[in-house]
Amino acid sequence: MINTNSFPLAMQDLLCMNNDFPPRAHCLVRWYGIREFVVITPGTNCEAIISESKCNLLHSSVSIALANSGCQVPMFVQIQQKWRRVYAGECQGPGVRTDFEMVHLRKVPSQYNHLSGLLDIFKAKIGCNLSPLPPINIAIRFTYILQDWQQHAWPQQPPDFDTLLGGEVGGVEFGKLPFGACEEPIRELHLATTWPHLAEGIVVDNDVYSDLDPLQAPHWSVRVRTADNPQCLLGDFLTEFFKLCGRKESTEEVLGRGMPEEEGKENSDISSALSKLTEPAAAVPISKLSVSNIVHSARKHIRRHRHTDESPLKTDVLNSVLLYLFPDAAVEKSSESSRNRTAPTNTSGTAEQEKTPDYNLYQHLKSAPSDSLTYRLALCVCLVNYTYGGLRAVAHLWQEFVLELRYRWENNYLVYGLAAGPPDLRCCLLHQKLQMLNCCIERKRARDEARKVLEGNRGRERKVSGGGPSDRPTAEAAAGSTREVSPGKSWDSWSDSEDEFFECLSDQGEGEAPHAEGDKEGSKVKAEGRLHPQGNMTLLNSTEPLYIPVTQEPAPMTEDLLEEQSEVLAKLGTSAEGTHLRARMQSACLLSDMESFKAANPGCALDDFVRWYSPRDYVEEEVEDEKGNMVLKGMMSSRMMIPGNMWVEAWESARVTPARRQRRLFDDTKEAEKVLHYLAVQKPADVTQNLLPCILHAAILKLKEEESVEDIPSVKKSIQQVISQASKLLHTLSHDYKKLEDFINQLMALETAITQARSLKAKFATCEGGTAEDTEELEKFVSSLLEDPEVVVLGAGQGPAGSIIHRLFINSQRLADFTSDEAALLSPMEDEFGLEKKPGGGSNKVPDFPPPAGREILLRTCVPRPAPYSKALPQRLFCVLMKEEFRLAGAFSSDTTFF
Repeated sequence: MINTNSFPLAMQDLLCMNNDFPPRAHCLVRWYGIREFVVITPGTNCEAIISESKCNLLHSSVSIALANSGCQVPMFVQIQQKWRRVYAGECQGPGVRTDFEMVHLRKVPSQYNHLSGLLDIFKAKIGCNLSPLPPINIAIRFTYILQDWQQHAWPQQPPDFDTLLGGEVGGVEFGKLPFGACEEPIRELHLATTWPHLAEGIVVDNDVYSDLDPLQAPHWSVRVRTADNPQCLLGDFLTEFFKLCGRKESTEEVLGRGMPEEEGKENSDISSALSKLTEPAAAVPISKLSVSNIVHSARKHIRRHRHTDESPLKTDVLNSVLLYLFPDAAVEKSSESSRNRTAPTNTSGTAEQEKTPDYNLYQHLKSAPSDSLTYRLALCVCLVNYTYGGLRAVAHLWQEFVLELRYRWENNYLVYGLAAGPPDLRCCLLHQKLQMLNCCIERKRARDEARKVLEGNRGRERKVSGGGPSDRPTAEAAAGSTREVSPGKSWDSWSDSEDEFFECLSDQGEGEAPHAEGDKEGSKVKAEGRLHPQGNMTLLNSTEPLYIPVTQEPAPMTEDLLEEQSEVLAKLGTSAEGTHLRARMQSACLLSDMESFKAANPGCALDDFVRWYSPRDYVEEEVEDEKGNMVLKGMMSSRMMIPGNMWVEAWESARVTPARRQRRLFDDTKEAEKVLHYLAVQKPADVTQNLLPCILHAAILKLKEEESVEDIPSVKKSIQQVISQASKLLHTLSHDYKKLEDFINQLMALETAITQARSLKAKFATCEGGTAEDTEELEKFVSSLLEDPEVVVLGAGQGPAGSIIHRLFINSQRLADFTSDEAALLSPMEDEFGLEKKPGGGSNKVPDFPPPAGREILLRTCVPRPAPYSKALPQRLFCVLMKEEFRLAGAFSSDTTFF
């Protein structure tokens, strides 16, 4: 073998066999096998170099530049039209030169349509007169394309939307997003059969006969061509949902207004709206409050404005959606039983779900829990938008949803599917609003129940005693009864619920007198609103125990209200007056707690309150008294001793009033109306913008669910990256919709990748007699097809994957040979198995493989050029034969010293 180590690197690459037929590389790498090169191409707006004189001029300029610089890196110039990819180049070394030449034709000349003719060209070009001629190394690759996948059923069946409402409505229909491709996501399979090392004379390939049988090729490799943007269900749903975010129409503009006479009638009712709100609630029969009437009553308003047959949503669809959103309306029970049933249902199953890592995903995405009403609403809006009428259907559903919420507020029904407690600021704003409405309903219900208990106790005491001298004992007895009747109710709910009772019955004046007397007599005043003693602590001015009072909870607030409050406080400025006003606004809860503390601990001082409320502001230290004993002495902290301290001012202004007699910190009626108004004025675009985090949350969960079935490492890694990206996009106050659009495209790409894996797994499924090793090998093969540009088939045509590929080509060839009518009559079993088993007859006339779509032949040798006594140098010819392309890329080396 010739020692080529002294040659330039590019010349060594010409003979290297390690880089033959690379799966993904620049065309010059594939044609010449070189690793380093320089290409000179015309600019983007420049004309192609077509004239022969310009080509020669550039070629000579490159040759001179390489000679003057001593550069051994090959340099190419792109000539002819760019689409032809024709290059001319040169490489120079010490005493050697390689010329890179190229021929490109539309059609393959008949005399060069086989190996024999190409060998003749190669021998003629190198012009070697040695006898015998040095051996020529041959590498051949034939590529076969499989485009017909019809013999294998597509595993993803699109759902039948017409049957979604059949049977019982539940999570299967409305609780999940659709998934999968509606068309074949794998367009083509390319099989490359390679003979990497052949010598001239071993194989015959001419215009009469060829030994190149693909089944006998020692090396098989496969790549797949995917369809460009195949239609996928999840992507379609997300895209259509996202489009609604850009609409400008209001709900009234979308649905249209009612008849003029109906509008006039409605406007006449507005004048009496306030009086109706302030009127005492009339007794409503239990039958009228049954939960089964909820959905029916909620739609009365819309039916006044729109004929039933003109409704965007059909009645059965609307009923199904509303019953999915509010499943507690499906069972007809009394109001009390419904109330008792609703509360525990909201939290059922949450403990188990919180254990799963996916349940807390909503905190990262600022969405809503996957078992919440907000999450289910997002799924329903998405389904209704895509399937049942688009924008008008969404507006109709939203209007019905808001009316349902108002019905529940007016009739004290908790909203189903919301966790108890104040609004969760980790969730989206719409979820916070719904939680706020539930808080209002809970406070209202607790207040109504406590009022009934108090009125009942008052009536019983009057019957027994004939009326007492004061209402105060009655209030205390009612308080005790309330504790017994509803032990599970929070103290805040009980104390807050008595506000209306004392205000409506004008007991506030009677309750003031003892307090005024208490200011004079101190501890003689009867304590009210005690919860329990604070350990062993006693009041500083007496030996009475220090009691923790019943206090009002702070008013729950949503994110937008907190931001609004922050802006108001910030606008007050830093002046003394502004600072003082800001402190008074922020001390409403503090003042309420002070009043409750005074009522629970008659004769107490500010120091007592600070010891309980803010222990760090009361400092105790050991000092020596007059008798020399060490005793504990307490004093207020330096913060509390500042002149004009707000705590001191609040303490002086605080009255002796238990929490149940105080003005409510949280006006549930006002806050509920604010929430309902906020929801009522939402445009369909506003609704979809608020629900967008939830629908993206649902899409990510769906991707994770589907990926876990297919187990695709790259997709799993991408999903984690997507979650991190979504967390940054959705936590901002104002969403960047251009970035969100790109994000949805990423989700669509992941869906496509999963459907591609599913399609390939269906096509490369193991047969019943396959071994465990074959199954594992096929799983790795399918996984590699999606990850790598080209995958080697172990065992070539005789391995598990090779056998399946062979059968795919056989079935495709048989189907192509049949007429369209015969193919339609052919059963799948005959198609897949019967034709393979025919030992002879007509089926043998059909070849297993179609003609190769592309043939690549690589010829290499080392011969002395240009004279027999020159150095033996690398010579290479790469030939590409396709249906509409014939290309010869030759690299011919010459000795520039002995020529």
